[in-house]
Amino acid sequence: MRLENIVWDAHEPRRLGAFWAAALGADTRVDRPDHYEARLSFAGDFFLDLCFQRVASPSTSPARLHLDLAGGARQRAVVERLLALGAVHADIGQGEVPWVVLADPEGNAFCVMEHRDSYAGAEPIAALPLDSAAPERDAAFWSEITGWVRVDGIAPATLRHPSGTGPLLEFCPEPEPKRGKNRLHLDVRLGRDDDTVLDRLAELGANRSGTAPELPWTVFTDPSGNEFCVLPRAS
Repeated sequence: MRLENIVWDAHEPRRLGAFWAAALGADTRVDRPDHYEARLSFAGDFFLDLCFQRVASPSTSPARLHLDLAGGARQRAVVERLLALGAVHADIGQGEVPWVVLADPEGNAFCVMEHRDSYAGAEPIAALPLDSAAPERDAAFWSEITGWVRVDGIAPATLRHPSGTGPLLEFCPEPEPKRGKNRLHLDVRLGRDDDTVLDRLAELGANRSGTAPELPWTVFTDPSGNEFCVLPRAS
């Protein structure tokens, strides 16, 4: 399997997707009112697709996954550019911190980060912080299903694509147990269509989250309850 998508539930997928494509310099691949996709390409055949899907009522539960964008020495200029694209300043109780908290056009908070050595090569997304009830356990789980490897970072446990490019996947101690649906989630894609792979996910601590026979993917939750989808093997 490989980590393939970052997915946003959205009121207006085209509007939100266009914001994030412009913010990150991603290449638009699907542009429809109800579904928008853009691609970030990294080293070799490594890429992440940014996917925006229409839902009637996006979750209002506390966010457990968000984006930290690379800022570094250009932090102020990056913030000004994002504000011009439609972001706004946001107060989520961060207090005095060296990063800047903004919100996208649908209110999803994200950060523009200061310089950190661990972010080298991680532009335009520095990190994907994910709330976890047990960071070491969840890092082992996600490493097993994506092939991403352990690296040093500021979070208790951190993974990165083996190429050493792209964002860090950071496992952060959850401030409270999960409740409600995540508004952002990750998707992984199967390398082969084989039920034993899905059985292996259960062995690793994942749980199926309902069934939808009409859909080509399977929804799971990781050991901390964070949703993710398993996509079929690419044709």
